[in-house]
Amino acid sequence: MLDFTALQITTENASNISLIYSVLLAFILSTLIAITYEKTYRALSYSRNYVQTLILISIVASTVMQAVGDSLARGLGIMAAMAVIRFRTNFKDARDIVFIFASLAVGVSCGVNSYNTAIIGALAFIIASFILHISPFGDSSFFDGMLRFSLENRKNNKQVLEDILHKNCKSFALITLRDMSQGNRLDYAYQIKLKNSVRHDDFVGMLNDIPSIKGIQFMMQEATVEL
Repeated sequence: MLDFTALQITTENASNISLIYSVLLAFILSTLIAITYEKTYRALSYSRNYVQTLILISIVASTVMQAVGDSLARGLGIMAAMAVIRFRTNFKDARDIVFIFASLAVGVSCGVNSYNTAIIGALAFIIASFILHISPFGDSSFFDGMLRFSLENRKNNKQVLEDILHKNCKSFALITLRDMSQGNRLDYAYQIKLKNSVRHDDFVGMLNDIPSIKGIQFMMQEATVEL
């Protein structure tokens, strides 16, 4: 029977059993992290390549750490080689960066044969991710989204608009106001938070009843983050 405690001793020339076990464990744990990301994802720009990257980067990190071992010379050499690589990927969501770090942490832990750390850390991260996903923690926001439209520059239209906003919104704030058609029309952009009893489609329907209103766009908060 394989003595796992014996594998936790890092040597300069890692045994084949230790290398296989480290890479295999990194693959299993990073796959669980990738599945967690997929199940708890809420934004718009889902990327299959990113999910696969979560698995592959853990294997790479584990392999690199196994190659370094306790050798300072190897570590400096690998750092110099990695410095040549330039990563140009932009992350729109900080949560994506956290999952990358989680996979890297698992890979590094497996690479240095700290298997207990890798398993406990990965399981804690996965459980915390699912708890936060199903809990209302962090859902509250001051605004639901952004409302944009153009309206003919008439006093009675403005009054009708203000009445609708006060009746249906808990809060609203004018972001931009721009002249159109030589001042005959005005382009409005509001941040709004609707009352709990008001549905989004009903609110947009009320706005459509305003004479001469055009181009109504209601972008929810999670969508506007990625625009």
